[in-house]
Amino acid sequence: MSAQSKLQLNEAAYLAQESIATEKSEFLNGEIFAMAGASRAHNQITSNLVVAIGSKLLDKPCSVYSSDMKVHTLSDGISKYSYPDVVATCGEEQFEDESTTVLLNPLLIIEVLSDSTEADDRGLKFFHYQLIPALREYILVAQDYCRVEQYYRQADQQWVYSEFHSLEDVVTLRTLDCELKVADIYRRIF
Repeated sequence: MSAQSKLQLNEAAYLAQESIATEKSEFLNGEIFAMAGASRAHNQITSNLVVAIGSKLLDKPCSVYSSDMKVHTLSDGISKYSYPDVVATCGEEQFEDESTTVLLNPLLIIEVLSDSTEADDRGLKFFHYQLIPALREYILVAQDYCRVEQYYRQADQQWVYSEFHSLEDVVTLRTLDCELKVADIYRRIF
C-alpha cells in the first residue's frame, strides 16, 4: 500500500469507484491508498499458495481467493477495506454486498511481504485483521528468502507464533485442517 493518500471518500463512494477502477486501492477511514504492482516473485508465491491450498480444499466446504477479494474490518468507527494476497474461508461465507466482492468472515489471511508493504502487513494491517472475529490464522511469507511466519488465534484470543525457514518444513493450517509444504509455497522461486 502506498504511503500517499489520493483523496477522501465515504465507503459507498469508495466501493463504487473500486468496482470500475483499473487499479486497486485500499480504504482507511475515508482515505484511499493506491496499491503498487507486485513483482514476479510476489505473484508466483501468491499463485503457488492459491494452487496448493485450493487443491487441499477440493472436497471441503471451503474457498480460497487471490488478491482480488476485498476484506472489510470495522471497529470503534474505524473502517478499512483491504485486498489480502490470499484469503480462505469455510462454511457459509458472509459478504457485505450482493455482488460478493467484500468478504466479512475470512478464517485465514496470507500476505506476501515486499519492501514497500512489510511494515504495514506486520503492523496496522495485522491490527485491523485481528478485529475480524472469524479470523483464526494470519500468515506472512517473505519473497526474497525462505521464511514463513504463522500467527494462530487460540480460543482465549491469544495469538501463537511459529516460524518456518526450510523448504522441507510443513505448515499446519489448523483452520483449514490441512498441511502446506514450504517447498510448494516457494516453487519456481528457489
